[in-house]
Amino acid sequence: MAKIIGAVTTSHIPAIANAMANGLEETPYWKPFFDGYPPVRDWLNEKKPDVIILFYNDHGLEFFIDKKPTFAMGVADEYYNSDEGWGIPTIPPVTGESDLSWHIANSIVDEGFDMTICQEMKVDHGLTVPLNLMWPGHKYGHVKVIPVCINCEQYPMPQPKRTFELGRAIGRAVESYEKDINVVVFGTGGMSHQLDGERAGFINRAFDIDCLDKLVTDPEALTKYSNIDLVEQGGAQAVELNMLIAMRGTLLGKVTELHRNYHAPISNTGSGLMLLENESPK
Repeated sequence: MAKIIGAVTTSHIPAIANAMANGLEETPYWKPFFDGYPPVRDWLNEKKPDVIILFYNDHGLEFFIDKKPTFAMGVADEYYNSDEGWGIPTIPPVTGESDLSWHIANSIVDEGFDMTICQEMKVDHGLTVPLNLMWPGHKYGHVKVIPVCINCEQYPMPQPKRTFELGRAIGRAVESYEKDINVVVFGTGGMSHQLDGERAGFINRAFDIDCLDKLVTDPEALTKYSNIDLVEQGGAQAVELNMLIAMRGTLLGKVTELHRNYHAPISNTGSGLMLLENESPK
C-alpha cells in the first residue's frame, strides 16, 4: 500500500534559482539559507521516495488573474517549465505520476473538493525551485511529481481550515492507493513577507517560528486563522502559509520533526525549512 513517509517545508522564491544558477550559495548573503538543506537532501537520498506531492501557488505562468482556480492539480505524465521573466533558467521536464494523480483526484472530488484537473500544466518557480533545492543540478529525474496548486494571489482565496482539510483528503487518498510506493509531501512558499504597499519588506520572525512549532505539535491551531489574520500577522503574501498547512494535513500518523532551519530575510521573505517524518497510521 502507498504511504506518506514524510514532508518538507521550503521557500520557493525565484531569487533562490538565480543564486544557484550563478554559484552564490557560499556568499555571506546566501550561505545561512543554503546551509540548512544538506540534512534534508541526505534524508531524501536515503529514503528514495517514489513520488513527491508538491503544494505550491502559480504566479501567472499557468493561471493568470483572468482564470484562477481555487484548487488545481496535475494528472499528466510530464510537466514543462517556461520562461517567467525572472531571469531564472528553465529546467528540464518534470516526470508526473498519472495513476496516483487520477486516484487522488477521484477520491478528493468524491469527498467534496471541486478540483480543477489539469491534463496539461506548465509549472513555475513555485514547483521548480524546491526540486532544484532538494536535488541540485536538475537531478530530480528519478522521482515522480504531482503538482497541487492553491490560489494565494487573488481573492477569494481558500481559508487555512479548508486547505488543511484538502491535505487531509489527499492523505486519505494516498493511504487508500493499492500500489506499494513511498510518498513525500512538499509544502512550499514564503512565510511572513510583504512585497508591496506601506509594509513592503515586513517580516514577523516570532510569528513564523510559532507557525513552524504549531505545524509539528498543533496544526489545527493554524486552521483557526483566517487569511486576513495571516496578512495582519505576516504581511500580504503570508497567505502562502496555506501550502504549508495543506502539507501538514496530509500527515495522518505520528509526526516527528527531524530538522529545521529558519532564516530571514531572503529576498524580503522569512524562509522556513523543516523536515517531518510521518509514521503511517496503518
